[in-house]
Amino acid sequence: MIGMLDEEPLLQRLGRELSVAARTVWAKHDRASDGWLPLWRHMADSGTVAGLLWDQWLPSQVHRTVAENLPGGVEEARRLAIWLATVHDIGKASPAFACQVDGLAEKMRAAGLDMPDVKRLSDRKLAPHGLAGQVLLQEWLTERYGWAGSTTIQVAIIAGGHHGVPPTFDDIRNLNVRPYLLRTPGCAPLWKAVQFELLDRCAEACGMPDLLSSWQKVKLIQPAQVLLTGLVIVADWIASNADLFPYFPQSERQSGSERVEAAWRGLDLPQPWRPHQPVEEPDALIVSRFDLPLGARARPVQVRAVELARSMTVPGLMIIEAPMGEGKTEAALAVAEIFAARSGAGGCFVALPTMATGNAMFPRMLAWLHRTVGQGRRSVLLAHSKAALNEDFAELVRAGRRAVREVNVDGGGEEWSRRGDHMVSSAELVAHQWLRGRKKGMLSSFVVGTVDQLLFMGLKSRHLALRHLALAGKVVVIDEAHAYDSYMNSYLDRVLSWLGAYSVPVVVLSATLPADRRRVLTAAYAGATSGSESEPAQAYPVVTTVEPGGLARSVKVSGSARTSEVRLERLEDDLSQLRDRLAAELAEGGCALVVRNTVDRVLETAAVLRELFGADGVTVAHARFVDADRAEKDANLLARFGPPEKSAGRPTRPHVVVASQVAEQSLDIDFDLLVTDLCPVDLLLQRLGRLHRHVRERPPRLRMPRCLVTGVDWETVPVRPASGSCRIYRLHALLRSAAVLEPYLSGQTLKLPEDISPLVQGAYGSEPVGPEAWQEAMERALEDEELHQAAQRDKAGAFQLAEVGREGRALVGWLEAGVGDAEDTRRGRAQVRDGMEALEVLVVQRRPDGTLATLPGLSKGRGGRVLPTDSQPEPKLARIVASCGLRLPFHFSVPPTIDRAIGELEAACIPAWQSPDSPWLAGELILMLDENCRTSLAGYDLHYTPSQGLEVARAE
Repeated sequence: MIGMLDEEPLLQRLGRELSVAARTVWAKHDRASDGWLPLWRHMADSGTVAGLLWDQWLPSQVHRTVAENLPGGVEEARRLAIWLATVHDIGKASPAFACQVDGLAEKMRAAGLDMPDVKRLSDRKLAPHGLAGQVLLQEWLTERYGWAGSTTIQVAIIAGGHHGVPPTFDDIRNLNVRPYLLRTPGCAPLWKAVQFELLDRCAEACGMPDLLSSWQKVKLIQPAQVLLTGLVIVADWIASNADLFPYFPQSERQSGSERVEAAWRGLDLPQPWRPHQPVEEPDALIVSRFDLPLGARARPVQVRAVELARSMTVPGLMIIEAPMGEGKTEAALAVAEIFAARSGAGGCFVALPTMATGNAMFPRMLAWLHRTVGQGRRSVLLAHSKAALNEDFAELVRAGRRAVREVNVDGGGEEWSRRGDHMVSSAELVAHQWLRGRKKGMLSSFVVGTVDQLLFMGLKSRHLALRHLALAGKVVVIDEAHAYDSYMNSYLDRVLSWLGAYSVPVVVLSATLPADRRRVLTAAYAGATSGSESEPAQAYPVVTTVEPGGLARSVKVSGSARTSEVRLERLEDDLSQLRDRLAAELAEGGCALVVRNTVDRVLETAAVLRELFGADGVTVAHARFVDADRAEKDANLLARFGPPEKSAGRPTRPHVVVASQVAEQSLDIDFDLLVTDLCPVDLLLQRLGRLHRHVRERPPRLRMPRCLVTGVDWETVPVRPASGSCRIYRLHALLRSAAVLEPYLSGQTLKLPEDISPLVQGAYGSEPVGPEAWQEAMERALEDEELHQAAQRDKAGAFQLAEVGREGRALVGWLEAGVGDAEDTRRGRAQVRDGMEALEVLVVQRRPDGTLATLPGLSKGRGGRVLPTDSQPEPKLARIVASCGLRLPFHFSVPPTIDRAIGELEAACIPAWQSPDSPWLAGELILMLDENCRTSLAGYDLHYTPSQGLEVARAE
């Protein structure tokens, strides 16, 4: 038998030695086939699966957390996990549960376990079987082993919470005053005898009596309770799959060993990553893992990060702050490999700010994995709501697609194909079918996703224990940490405190962080109120490390040889001045990037510049394109403005790209001149990363990097940013940014990377900055900002998980007043991001004859294809429609407009597309454009084109 201690007693003795009454207690029933599963069999299945999960799937990093306070360490933790999975459904041995199926209840009545008819137990919902099991376990532990109530609850709560939400004290009180829900009066002694008989046999089969006798004063820490709950949920879900574990009578004569062998092979879960400690020198490690050119060397920040990861007593939190283009991502992955080998982590999760950055990161992770993980299958996931549209992920889904059911013991063969310059097995990296889905996806070993997926760890939601289990076994990499506002940071800080409690290694990446923010991050992770800095706040580049429970240590790193100087200039916020200035600057050719803070400003600017440069001389990039066009546009930008070796199509005539914040990150694009609206200084530095990014020949007039800062009335005191910019970034941040930039806008040359940290520390510090005449207005803006941030923190706390509980505190009420299952919906994403709920639609065209079609102009022959309305579109067509998702702008997110818009969209619903068998389209809102790609919605006129995206105007 595979990987399981004492499995035969667990699988066989439970059934062989039980009384007739205990054998009649049922756990599962299939109405279609009338098949059923006795409780003792499900107990044995669940416990055995838990043992296999512990031995073959759960990372040792998780083992250690569960074992932290147990005298016998990991071996005792393993037995505890198996026993809890075995007994978790004991609450099904109660009248409140058993009365639900008449035929099975009658068998129990015939054996003496009398119970009322289901209609006569109208309040049975006050005794869900998880809560019932918790109460029974507490009683049994007290009577059999003399445990105190405060000790029993920290163990029994795992049974109580195995359906996703631990009970509250009110739940427990409501059941305690209704004992008839647990044992029918008149035959209560027999009910109790059967319940205790099952628990006694489970304890004996799992080798627990001696341990339970010695654990009367053991305190099970809250992180261990959470992880055990998550493990029991997974074991229960697997053991409840009728394809893997058939019901009686089909499996009645099946031996326990055969049953579990077949099920485990059928499930075929990929094993966790178990890397060996890399021994290469930092240079060799970086070069070998990331396919750098022959003779290339690692950058100083990469070398120092590797050295510090190896020097830490135990893996902990590392914050890497370095300029754009210094290889922070490669440094993080190299550190992740070292941390995983030292901590026993079984995978890696990379969190990024947007879907676009996640999509860009996914192939980079795959390339790293192919060079790093070694032999064996590994589960991989792209974690965001539109991952299925990503071609790299879709390929892995196809590789992992297989039915989860019993399979031939001998298994099947592997197919091999060429990937790049080497042959790979199609099963090396797979999106495993059982691990797909909203609840289970994060349990995959390697995950790239939006930061929401990490922040959900701090959101009180159903089955939160699964997300904690998933992340507690990984190394976590958080990219673009400067991109999050105070609302999101509130969630991030809480999540870091839990990751620290689990001793999860974490790597945080940022171009640079305010010193106060760096201290908050390290204190949240280490569980301390303060840390020690070995370098001044303005040290840069800098790597900061802190171990769980330790003090922070910051180390200045030598920069690479790459330096640059940029001249900043003011430019009035006037479109005619911008047009004339660009005409002069691009007179000898060149490519300029104009970054606007709102899409409306992007579209207004592009319209004016097309009058000068023509339609072919201006490109628009923003977030109001359908997904398919957005991906096409990103690829086009890279092909024309990317690195020299990848951008053969760079325009030879003057060209202007007018973009929103989508140009700040993820795209490796390079321009000769930059014009940008004023924004917070750290984001402005990100935008500067697109100026003279690569070595190439520049037009004579543009050989010196220059940035024109606009979007501001420069004549007022203090300066007045555009209203749209204030709506997005708020006045205080913009005024502080303008103040620290003042010397550079007045003639001082900006030196990169030398001036990056002083600018950021000055903008986000507490010392006064800027001219004296600005100070009164800046004080008012500060007061307003402090009130805003306090409101953000209060709002974030509404559904936020509590701090890690003190030792031995049970998870009772852990998720009380939570958001239910909302974490995987638009509503859930709105909980961890401060902003109005965005309305998302799928866009199609209605032709003059009334037929529907995919949008015209889509590439690869996808545009203009007729769509049925009386049936579901075939999967390929449905996928094209799904690829035309569009997030409507803020106009449609405010009440009552959002309610009106939803009502109008739902009225146009196509019933045939709403079938659950249509996963691409079911539940989606469809926006239908006319033959001119126009429509009206909630009092607004909409017009969509592949060149401009969505234009919105209030209807006249």
